[in-house]
Amino acid sequence: MHDTGTGSTGSTAQPSRRTVLAATAGVTTALAASSGLAHAAAAAPDDGKLRALIARMTLEEKVGQLFVMRVYGHSATAPDQADIDANLTEIGVRTAAELVAKYRVGGIIYFAWAHNTREPHQIADLSNGIQKASLDLPRGLPVLISTDQEHGIVARVGKPATLFPGAMAVGAGGSRSDARTLGRIAGAELRAMGIRQDYSPVADVNVNPANPVIGVRSFGADPRAVAALVAAEVAGYQGSGVAATAKHFPGHGDTNVDSHTGFPTITHSRELWEKLDAPPFRAAIAAGIDSIMTAHLMVPTLDDSGDPATLSRPILTGILREKLGYDGVVVTDSLGMEGVRTKYGDDRVPVLALKAGVDQLLNPPDLDLAWNAVRTAVRNGELTEARLDESILRILRLKTKLGLFRAPYVGRGGVDRTVGVRAHLRAADRIAERTTTLLVNKGRLLPLSRRRYPKVLVVGADPASPSGTTGPPTGVLAAALTELGFAATALSTGTAPSAATVARAVAAARDADAVVAATYNVTAGSGQRTLVEQLVATGRPVVAVAIRNPYDAAQLPSVPACLAAYSWTDVELEAAARVIAGRVKPRGKLPVAVQRADDPEQVLYPIGHGLSY
Repeated sequence: MHDTGTGSTGSTAQPSRRTVLAATAGVTTALAASSGLAHAAAAAPDDGKLRALIARMTLEEKVGQLFVMRVYGHSATAPDQADIDANLTEIGVRTAAELVAKYRVGGIIYFAWAHNTREPHQIADLSNGIQKASLDLPRGLPVLISTDQEHGIVARVGKPATLFPGAMAVGAGGSRSDARTLGRIAGAELRAMGIRQDYSPVADVNVNPANPVIGVRSFGADPRAVAALVAAEVAGYQGSGVAATAKHFPGHGDTNVDSHTGFPTITHSRELWEKLDAPPFRAAIAAGIDSIMTAHLMVPTLDDSGDPATLSRPILTGILREKLGYDGVVVTDSLGMEGVRTKYGDDRVPVLALKAGVDQLLNPPDLDLAWNAVRTAVRNGELTEARLDESILRILRLKTKLGLFRAPYVGRGGVDRTVGVRAHLRAADRIAERTTTLLVNKGRLLPLSRRRYPKVLVVGADPASPSGTTGPPTGVLAAALTELGFAATALSTGTAPSAATVARAVAAARDADAVVAATYNVTAGSGQRTLVEQLVATGRPVVAVAIRNPYDAAQLPSVPACLAAYSWTDVELEAAARVIAGRVKPRGKLPVAVQRADDPEQVLYPIGHGLSY
């Protein structure tokens, strides 16, 4: 998850175990085998040659291959001074080139906040610079470059790359074909920029409305549906030559604690885990998933030691490797997250992760400390070189399969032919149009008539923008509605509007014919709820658009129309605008249940709910 900065849901009550079990009744763990999705795998790597290569590596080179590290800067050799300073402070090197030379890291992860992903040509040049820096070293090996490109609210590469709806929106669309298309196009664009491992798809089954970190990053609450879409995206990504990563094993969908800032506990019984959490990971494995990411949380029924799953041998080796039969790459979630640092120090975490069965150690807060801890553990016998060799073989197999030994570099021409091309953008728009979900439509308010309601005021929340946006949600919605023939104006009221802000919006609404209100994680006592209620009281028709969690609908009983867009990225907001204007009909169906706000034991809108007109 790597410090997604995705905010939190409100204080919506957690559904009971009875609700969860009812929602998952009839689900079996045999879905993966029946998905019918073939994994487009390359020829098997030559293990004999790879073992010979490993035998020639020094201990230091072996240790380096296990690490995937962040680095600041848009260039491998000439980053901006501020990025040089950040690298010196956090890593002790000036550039990405110095990072690979000093630590021989096997992977590098890109972040927008680290200034790695300014635009596609720059990303390709950075990738080439990293590969050259590594391959020019004695016994130099290609680097596996990765990122979190989930789409929706988590996307490290922004426009002009193609941005798709996020997982819960895809879940609302319910189309395996769309999920496969998303993976195929997104994978092709990442590959063109030199990014060959994507930490996606999210395989967590989100059954907890109060989940502060997964939520709309999940395909939904039905494990069978989630499993099918996970398998489809895996096929798409890997068919384009990018390693997909199912996360977060053994499942992060039923927690109200964010593992970035705390240490969650999953209280599922072993039986419930098998029915609810396991099916998407089984499906991913059946689809030939290249890598699986661990979760920094405790599941006492799977391992009662109190260790997070990332450090649990019973979970990673006993269940994932031995019971589920997975022999691909296992990567930790970011080792800088609090969930993995609560019980042990940063020097012990990487060693314990390797002992548990991990292969790649992602983004430790102190690379020098972690790197030396692993080397020391081998020297003092706590870890053997043979244990390191097992993980390095898996990593090198993956690099071979991805063609990194054969063709480590990318070209600018490939970027121009692939990234953000018109056909890809059209595909994203079509998929988004199949995801928008109409939850409420009293008096058949929608589609909104341009003749009857020509002047539209767009108000609401403007949370921090993910990479798939060109501006605040109110502005994007207003621009889209104006393009569709309305005279739309935008007024940002924020996620916590004050009484003065509410009054200003109400005054503006009186000069409009209709109001569109973008809502973001509405809670019972929130200013957003007050805003919508007072807008409805003006007598102007109000259309609420939930731009993150669909659970907002339960908090807005008076609103005459309510849509779920599942994200505030341009592609989803523009699709919602087309639904409001009647250019396309709403086709999405809820992939999660929305409980009543006053009685969370009761379902207000069940899985599969979705109106049309």
